[in-house]
Amino acid sequence: MAALAELLARETREGDLYERLPDGRLRCHACGHCCPLPEGAAGVCKVRFNEGGRLLVPWGYVGGVQCDPIEKKPFFHAYPGALAYSFGMLGCDLHCGYCQNWVTSQALRDPAAVAPPLATSPDALVRDALRQGARVMVSTYNEPLITSEWAVAVFKKAKAAGLTTGYVSNGNGTPQVLDYIRPWVDLYKVDLKSFDDRHYRRLGGRLEPILDTIRRLHEMEFWVEIVTLLIEGFNDSRDELTRLTSFIAGVSPDIPWHVTAFHADYKMTDPQATTAEMLLAAADVGRTSGLRHVYAGNLPGAVGDLEDTRCAACREVLVARYGYLVRDYRITPDGRCPACATLVPGRWSERFENQIASHPFLPDSRSRLSIAAL
Repeated sequence: MAALAELLARETREGDLYERLPDGRLRCHACGHCCPLPEGAAGVCKVRFNEGGRLLVPWGYVGGVQCDPIEKKPFFHAYPGALAYSFGMLGCDLHCGYCQNWVTSQALRDPAAVAPPLATSPDALVRDALRQGARVMVSTYNEPLITSEWAVAVFKKAKAAGLTTGYVSNGNGTPQVLDYIRPWVDLYKVDLKSFDDRHYRRLGGRLEPILDTIRRLHEMEFWVEIVTLLIEGFNDSRDELTRLTSFIAGVSPDIPWHVTAFHADYKMTDPQATTAEMLLAAADVGRTSGLRHVYAGNLPGAVGDLEDTRCAACREVLVARYGYLVRDYRITPDGRCPACATLVPGRWSERFENQIASHPFLPDSRSRLSIAAL
């Protein structure tokens, strides 16, 4: 752990998202913790720290890259079938016991989390994404908010090359970080893990910064989709789901909500795996709360039509799916339902551009990514 921390401390540059306080500490604005850092201290995330009166932040490496169908993120209302080139760094501002990306997110907290950083550059990442036919580049695997300076550097190159960009995030943001990334990030997926502040504190955060971020993302016209991993005994009560989905509908009933199935992972092995029946019941709560686009994930073929995108007005099937596979696509070039001409909220191409892959794959033989072990 100490060796990894020392290595990552060298792979840094001065950050942009901080201010100097009157007492000499630095206030970081990358995430909702807003850590006040004295000389030599690191933030909750473990990767942003005060050295010599400057906030040093992660730079120049990835903890991993992978090519995913965009449906895996999941984005269901943004360029269906597109390939998303996903990259991440190390570290997180939360410590969820069920994290599926814990080998990267918890790399500086858990000695068992081993994801060696690999040196690279924004140009190299974008070139590799283009070679493999990616339509979208996504910062994910660790929490992208805490590595926003690096993500923006990558996304500036990505957008110049014509790529769409996105964050897959816990949503623990600040007004400052959202203003900073807004010119460079198009899509934003938020994990709304619970609607109980006590539950969020168990995960190392608070509920209100996440809710504030969701409101701001919508107001700032990011394309937003929200995911809730349904965990028995943690966030699956009808009361909590009603409050959670009513909040989303109050921001906008057009925000897609994905309720997805939990399976035992990392340190959370006690709850039973989420069943299809549990997903269907939660989805019904979401629709009752007024959400127009509700999806159930992680159990392909077992959740009825809750993998498909339907017109909110006439219920015509617009995008039929099985897991990450797009089976049919009927949205018009101007983003409308072909049956009733209702505008479908989202980000759509003028035509369906087919699907490069219906499952994730590592960019191995097709990749020319120039990376080196640090």
